[in-house]
Amino acid sequence: MFCYQCEQTAKGEGCTVHGVCGKDPRTAAMQDLLVHVCKGISMYASRAGRLGKVDKDIDAFILEALFSTITNVNFDYQTVADLVRKGLQLRDRAREVYERACKDAGKRPENLEGPASWSPPTDNEGLLAEAESISVKKRILERGADVAGLEELVTYGLKGAAAYADHAMILGVEDEELYGAFSEVLDYLAEEHSPNELVEMALRVGEINLRAMELLDRANTKAFGDPQPTRVRITPVKGKAIVVSGHDLKDLGELLRQTEGKGINVYTHGEMLPCHGYPGLNRFDHLVGNYGGAWQDQQREFDEFPGAILMTTNCIQKPRDSYRERIFTTGLVQWPGVRHVSDGDFSPVIAAALKADGFEEDGPERYITVGFGHGTVLGVADKLVDMVERGTVRHFFLIGGCDGAKSGRNYYTELSQAVPDDCLILTLACGKYRFNKLEFGEVDGIPRLLDVGQCNDAYSAIRIASALAEAFEVDVNDLPLSLVLSWYEQKAVAILLTLFHLGVRDIRLGPSLPACLTPSTLNVLVREFDVKPISTPEEDIAAILGA
Repeated sequence: MFCYQCEQTAKGEGCTVHGVCGKDPRTAAMQDLLVHVCKGISMYASRAGRLGKVDKDIDAFILEALFSTITNVNFDYQTVADLVRKGLQLRDRAREVYERACKDAGKRPENLEGPASWSPPTDNEGLLAEAESISVKKRILERGADVAGLEELVTYGLKGAAAYADHAMILGVEDEELYGAFSEVLDYLAEEHSPNELVEMALRVGEINLRAMELLDRANTKAFGDPQPTRVRITPVKGKAIVVSGHDLKDLGELLRQTEGKGINVYTHGEMLPCHGYPGLNRFDHLVGNYGGAWQDQQREFDEFPGAILMTTNCIQKPRDSYRERIFTTGLVQWPGVRHVSDGDFSPVIAAALKADGFEEDGPERYITVGFGHGTVLGVADKLVDMVERGTVRHFFLIGGCDGAKSGRNYYTELSQAVPDDCLILTLACGKYRFNKLEFGEVDGIPRLLDVGQCNDAYSAIRIASALAEAFEVDVNDLPLSLVLSWYEQKAVAILLTLFHLGVRDIRLGPSLPACLTPSTLNVLVREFDVKPISTPEEDIAAILGA
């Protein structure tokens, strides 16, 4: 196997024996094949789309297939193999749609090759035998590390955008034009291109992701209301318990409805923490608080949790035997041997929670505040501008992104603590767990730490920055705002490409840079966007503030 799509990849170069995330070589190979199949489907679907013919089942499959290959989503080899076979069937269907579209338009269909004509054996072993021929490693050898790396950067960004679009689709907010863009990019990736062309396509993916995040923001707020500043308990409450991790608001909402009146307390975990800010979720009295921290601590935290565990979307780690009977997956998340619940029926999770001990007593009361989405922050934009103009607030720091187990992430804790008292900190995604339980105080009644939400809420941060730029009558890059980001997986890559698409410069990124970026391609990003690796908190703050 060869995989370098996440930040924790072995030696910062690539996992070649077994994934650091827990992915085995067979699953890795099947995921590579699934992306290849999506390229073949898209070669037909993109051409049919240009002729005005689309197929919603094909569009949905591409999103779900790409999302399934994101780090820490689907570790079940057989499920991924079944997706590959389904994809091959849909490729045939996409070809038929394309050929009908050509006939209706009086055009001769193209004779497509590459992924469009790939004809592998359909048994598992036959598929695995084909994996080497389409692997990333082979493309590195054939096309060079620069081209293959940029191809993967585009692919990873598209995977991240697919996750956001899939979340929105689940909540009923869709965009046919956006789905067509996914097919266009995958079709593009079926052929070789120059590094400069691939950089341009990466920016196009950033634009696609912006639209996907916009749809998701609309879907979440339409379903559950605009986030509001909300105090969240971070200590246990006596009683039976379920903890929900991942990102999916709809799953949490459905679980809350099914557990209402059953004497079970529900806790969020990881990226689900911001859900407490949504009125449509917070209205449930038995959503009692948040348990634990970021995804990489789940094995210890779930071991100690005396209830049932539900994993939605990505973030799952190999479950310990101590809680394997109490953990469940749903949606696209799967782990071999872990019970998967589907169709929105969480009765097995509820039964496991009632069987478990639950918390024997209340913990000491402690709270943090979430819910500073763009609606809330923009509501005080005039005050923020006035505070800057009066010198009450000197600078804004956006410190956020993915958390992870790899060393070097204490930088973000130390950075947040070193930010001067006359500066505000915006944060989002699970990287905030490095510092979100610390005390930062207030400035003129506004908390110094403003939790914008999940990584799925990155659109809120973009809206805030754009609105502040408009209020100050300056470009975003001229704002007293600095972005210091941590990354781990492909959704973070998608957000980074969106920032590049918007022309945002001077981003500090860590704890290490993507392994798919060679020194020469990194130099392009440095030259075009002034991307910087993080150094030390003291040096970075001094450089940012001109001290």
